[in-house]
Parts: sequence; structure tokens; C-alpha cells
Amino acid sequence: MAEKRDYYETLGVGRDASDEEIKKAFRQLAKKHHPDINPGNAASEAEFKEVSEAYEVLSDSQKRQQYDQFGHAGTQNGFGGAGAGAGGFEGFGGFGDIFETFFGGGAAQRTSTGPQRGDDLRYELTITFEEAAFGTTKEVNIIRDEQCDECGGSGAEKGTKADTCPICHGTGQVRAQQNTIFGSFASVRACDNCRGTGKIIKTPCKRCSGRGRIRRSRAIKINIPAGIDNGQSMTVRGEGEHGLRGGGTGDLYVFIKVQPHKLFVRRDYDLYINLNIGFAEAALGGEVEVPTLGNPVKYKIPEGTQPGARFRLKGQGIHKLRSTDLGDLYVTVNIDVPRKLSNKQKELLQQFNDDLKGIERPNHEKEKKKGLFG
Repeated sequence: MAEKRDYYETLGVGRDASDEEIKKAFRQLAKKHHPDINPGNAASEAEFKEVSEAYEVLSDSQKRQQYDQFGHAGTQNGFGGAGAGAGGFEGFGGFGDIFETFFGGGAAQRTSTGPQRGDDLRYELTITFEEAAFGTTKEVNIIRDEQCDECGGSGAEKGTKADTCPICHGTGQVRAQQNTIFGSFASVRACDNCRGTGKIIKTPCKRCSGRGRIRRSRAIKINIPAGIDNGQSMTVRGEGEHGLRGGGTGDLYVFIKVQPHKLFVRRDYDLYINLNIGFAEAALGGEVEVPTLGNPVKYKIPEGTQPGARFRLKGQGIHKLRSTDLGDLYVTVNIDVPRKLSNKQKELLQQFNDDLKGIERPNHEKEKKKGLFG
């Protein structure tokens, strides 16, 4: 088991720190590491537990005196640590209420009766290799919450209106007195009677059942820019779910998935392709036809081209996003070796092979490392 940190070190104060200095240090650290501010962050959760435990001890004069005299051994006598005081901080119940009192936080107090922005939406869109390279326009169907046009988003049947909650008087919140290890504090929570809305709907809208919003399918046009790559995303502002009580609309996040190409491999904005040529073409050199994403282009390969050699066609790659520049096309040469030869062809090749005896053979690996021809 890891050794516990010194409580003073945990709060970042000296051993002679005053009660006010300890309280100030705790407030700063608790606000920084509180689970409501760092949801899902295990490291912050653990830090918050340590900070809360240290403050529970050092803010009490008797407990602090015992800690100063006996160290952590003194905290085993009914205070501090898991299982004591705040119930082992299970769910951060006790200290969550303290946090609300100090900083005005907590889920209940964040409940608002005012405008609430709509949620963002996520959509995964699959496009072809060519569509990603040249850009395109796609129409997608999304299902989202929209304001009910029957009640105008109020949730009340047309011709009626929502009444102010008699319990919270329209605030959506109720205050309660709570006793904690620090004394008696007033806490704030969402009103149970109106569920934090501040309104009571006696006659709900039949169209939306009092929600104020309805689910609808919408066709949205997405302009895909030339050069977008697999895994990238786009933000379409204002196409998410509609807000509540006049709140703004969320955004639509479109995540792009690009289908692979049967010939080309993409790396950033460059393209790579393997090109098969004949033995005679490689030995004698000459003009070959190279496929591109557009029309094929001619390229003159040099005499004595070796297997695995690579050459570059400038500007035959992918459009760069928000730019007029283009990537390049890299072509790797493969030599086709014929599988069946006639007797005459075999004789000619044998004669050719005999003529090469005594002539230094090229170092293919060395040729490969040379890289580009142009």
C-alpha cells in the first residue's frame, strides 16, 4: 500500500498555517479537482479525496493536534481516511454538499429555469476515396429534438399556460438547512414538485406530451471540402437539437470515414501506387502510362530502371484543405516476369543471358535507396 502524503503537503501549506490559510487552500484545490468539474477523471477524483481528507483533519483543532503529535497513526482513532467522517467519500455526498455551499456548485444548483442550449449531435458519414479527394455535397437524414410548433415550446396545451410552482415560486430550486462537520449550512437542490423547471403544467400539449419538443427527421446538406481525410470531422453550426425555453440550437458534428481505393494509398496529401512494367521497358526505358485520380499521364522512365525504383509526379496528389496546392503521386515500379515463353523466346533470353556473363550486375538494393528519379 502506498504511503499517505503529509496532510500539510497535500493542501500545499506550512505546518504553522492558520485556519484561514488552510480553508483557502482547500477551497482552491477542491474547486480544481471536484468530480462535477472533472467527470470521469480518476486522477482528479483521487486528488479530491486526498484534499478533502486532509481538510477534514486540519480544519478541526482537536484532530489537527492529534495529527501533529502522532501523524497518520492518529487518524485511525475515529476520524479521517476511508470509512470515517464523510462515509469514505462514497459518491462524494458529504463533501459535494460542502462544495455547493462554498462555491455555488452541484447539480441541483446548476438546474436552470432559463434558456437551455440544445444538445450537439454526432453523425458518421462514409464517402468514397474520390469524393474525399475532390470534395462533394452529401444529404444526410438526422433525427433530432425540435421545438414543438403546436405549443411554441412551452409544453402547455394551446390556449393554456404553465403555472408558477407554488413550492419554489418559479425558481426551480429549494433551500434546506444541513448540518455538516463544518457546522450548519444552507444547501440548494432542484425542486421536486416541478423537477427544477419552476413551472407546473396542468394541461400538457397533446402533440409533445408537455415536453415542449418533438422528435423529427431532417435532411441536412453537408458540403465536404476537397482534401478531407479519413477520421477527420466537420462542424455544422446550428444543426443540432433545439434548445429549451428559447435556448440556442446545438451543433452537428460529422465524422468522416473514407473508403479505401483499389489502386492508390493516401498518406497526408500524397498518393502512392505500384506500377507494373515489362522487362524490356525497364531495360530499354521509354514512355509509360501512369494512372492518376484524373486522366492517365505519360511519364518517361530512364533506361535500366530497377525493380522497386520510385519516381514522383508533382501535383498529382490530393488537394490540400483550404489551399490551392496539391500533393504528389509516388509511383513504385514492379517488373513483370513472363510465366510462359515460346522456345524461340527462351533461346533469345538464354543468348542474352550468355552475353551478360562477365558484366557487373547492378546492385538492386542500392538502386532502391536512391529514392526519386524526378
